[in-house]
Amino acid sequence: RLAGMRAAAETARRAGDDPTRAPLPPVAVALAGSAGQSLGAFLGDGIALTLDGDAQDYVGKGLHGGTIALRPPAGSPIAAQPERHVIAGNTLLYGATGGALYAAGQVGERFAVRNAGAHAVVEGCGDHGCEYMTGGVVLVLGAIGRNFGAGMSGGVAYVHAGRPRHEADDAGADGLGGRIQRDAVRIDPLDDALDLPLLRALLGAHHAHTGSPRANALRDVDDATLRARFWKIVPDPASQESTASAQDLAAMQRRVLDRLRGDGDDRGDGKRPTYAPQSTATAQPSTTQRITLAPSTAASVS
Repeated sequence: RLAGMRAAAETARRAGDDPTRAPLPPVAVALAGSAGQSLGAFLGDGIALTLDGDAQDYVGKGLHGGTIALRPPAGSPIAAQPERHVIAGNTLLYGATGGALYAAGQVGERFAVRNAGAHAVVEGCGDHGCEYMTGGVVLVLGAIGRNFGAGMSGGVAYVHAGRPRHEADDAGADGLGGRIQRDAVRIDPLDDALDLPLLRALLGAHHAHTGSPRANALRDVDDATLRARFWKIVPDPASQESTASAQDLAAMQRRVLDRLRGDGDDRGDGKRPTYAPQSTATAQPSTTQRITLAPSTAASVS
């Protein structure tokens, strides 16, 4: 449990509170196998955590920086169609305020509950996705469960429609099977100037971090196809839960897009972070810092 949290705490301790101090070198952590609960909890800036395997509940709980990537092991049968398989449990990104999560596979219930600032890409989620979300950007490349967006007061979610939008009918069969919580959120058209570039950046980042075949296929389609395949879900200003104006949402989207471009995450070259399986599960970042993950999954920085 809690793999990566001690590394995050040690990195924060060394960085200190002095804003004039130069940032520490980035730290890369490579893991393989099945992670226990709360993988990457409270992870901060400068740490990239990559897991070739699967994880239990609460991945990225309290995330406020850094990057978590979950992907099937290279060469496994699951890697060809990860969107058909579950890669992580329930309640991912609970209370997150920053950072990024990329999961090449489906995740469980209450994905991004109380997310306040992280951006994330998954390939399907269970019931109550984006519940009580107050900020951040979420992209779901597959099916969603019921009650999506309940109590959502901020942030933006892009959801794969499952079928082209022009096939939706007037009875509310919006391609999402009526699984959106209509009392709290609404579906808006995609904006060419902001939504489409952000969608492409997220798809490129997801593919770069996880090698996702689904993201790779979607990132190369034309704008018309992208508009037809995705719904933009935002808080309904008329609902009691909504606290974000259209200007606030647009500013938040631009910040995420700027971060993706600044990090190079939208390069879309399909390169996976370097990982060589080792029997000791030891990651050797190309920096002066080294993180060793013991069999108990406790982490230390030296």
